[in-house]
Amino acid sequence: MKQSLKIALAQHDSLVGDLQGNADKILQWVVQARDNLKADIILFPELNLTGYPPEDLLLRHSFITDTSKVMDKLASQIHDITAIIGCPVMENGYLYNSAMVIRDGIQIARYDKQNLPNYSVFDEKRYFIAGVSPCIIETAAGKIGITICEDIWQEGPVRQAVHAGASLILNLNASPYHMGKRDERFEAVSRQARQNSVPVIYVNMVGGQDELVFDGGSFVVDESGERVMHAPAFSESLSLVEISCTEKGLQPVRSEIAEDLPAIESIYNALVLGVRDYVLKNGFKGAVIGLSGGIDSALTLAIACDALGPENIEVMLMPSRYTQSMSIDDAIGQAEVLSVHYHVIPIEPMFTAFLDGLKEVFASAAFDVTEENIQARCRGIILMAISNKQGRIVLTTGNKSEMAVGYATLYGDMAGGYAVIKDVPKMLVYELANWRNSQGRVIPQRVIDRPPSAELAEDQKDEDSLPAYEILDPILEMYIEQDCGLEEIVAAGFERDTVRKVMRLVDLNEYKRKQAAPGVRITKRAFGRDRRYPITSGYISHVLSND
Repeated sequence: MKQSLKIALAQHDSLVGDLQGNADKILQWVVQARDNLKADIILFPELNLTGYPPEDLLLRHSFITDTSKVMDKLASQIHDITAIIGCPVMENGYLYNSAMVIRDGIQIARYDKQNLPNYSVFDEKRYFIAGVSPCIIETAAGKIGITICEDIWQEGPVRQAVHAGASLILNLNASPYHMGKRDERFEAVSRQARQNSVPVIYVNMVGGQDELVFDGGSFVVDESGERVMHAPAFSESLSLVEISCTEKGLQPVRSEIAEDLPAIESIYNALVLGVRDYVLKNGFKGAVIGLSGGIDSALTLAIACDALGPENIEVMLMPSRYTQSMSIDDAIGQAEVLSVHYHVIPIEPMFTAFLDGLKEVFASAAFDVTEENIQARCRGIILMAISNKQGRIVLTTGNKSEMAVGYATLYGDMAGGYAVIKDVPKMLVYELANWRNSQGRVIPQRVIDRPPSAELAEDQKDEDSLPAYEILDPILEMYIEQDCGLEEIVAAGFERDTVRKVMRLVDLNEYKRKQAAPGVRITKRAFGRDRRYPITSGYISHVLSND
């Protein structure tokens, strides 16, 4: 029996639907693992041939047929190494989320995922049929079992594989990032290792796909659940782990363990990766950002520059009659520090033209939010015009707190293709800005220190119409991310009328969020795939309570 086994972990960034492009990259990794690392096995993430999640592409017969053809061609090119590749498989009219085991040009085994997640951002039961059987592959060093993603979080599949003789588990994953997810993964995988006395190799996808970010961070735990190898987060990598054949079975040899990133750095990296992949995978030439001199657009610009390079960013300063001079000065200062090309386009002529055109209709009406929104929409028109002309995507700058309560203008500051900080609460915006400045100051300190304002009316401040963000953000977290009701939030120490107001604003503005651009998901409950509330609803939770 062979005394050791070398397994390569391919932390792969796939493009959903790019079957041939993904296959070409897979083959490059296979060759590198075989020729450079002398690996016996290379393990890829879940559904890495199609990219994850392929969503309703899986309902197209032609897509499944094409996937099968590409898989067959890819398999024929793999020799002298065992490759385990994530791929959907149609059999007898049923579609499975599978791991294909390829050796010397042929499929030697296949595992079908048994636990299909149907919660949060996942809806795999819409597409797949669950597998029922373990998959054990024989190697010169011993038997290895295969599982896929959710299988490692649930009881059953790992135990089933161990009972079938496996002394090592390989787990393919497309596990999206949210705050705290790294620790949740370690806990789940370590528990399975301890309970079943078996080492686990956990390979995760990396890259951005629409609002999801896959953060990589592949790792290996021994049978006691101790981490013995950890790949870097937020970047593609090909790592190698050596497996020794001992009297106790297959045991991983301790190797490189990447540094655990601080939580705030992980969040920032997730935002950067999400923006980079969305813009580049969708073929945009760069990005356009409206820079106001406020904290939200300042952080958005910093992230965009780190993601795409300042040479690919165009910044527009669009002052109005209400814009303070410090806002213009700070916006120009940041653009110059980051070496970003900027233009100053005052919106007063456009705003005046709209007011003149509407003066007869508005003759008996006082100045109100209508005129504020017209200003925001003037800016939206400018940004979208530049986007059309230059082939750059408009990155919107609204944060999660604003999106929650509707403190944003449809077709105005909400106009654009991707919402960078859409899932970042306001207080976290400040934390991220301070962290980014600690790595090299790019945001003027006055932008961070001054009270936030939309500057759409004289001496306007956010707190004129909203609770202080120190109060607003925790209420929003309880209502949106934890699904708490009014009484639960009040019991946590918040003033009843304030909670009512916040809940009402959230409920009333669902229609706006449905029309918003997608954005990077960093929390457990973002406005997008995993929060699906009706726009039209007769349930008013902030009224139905015990006074």
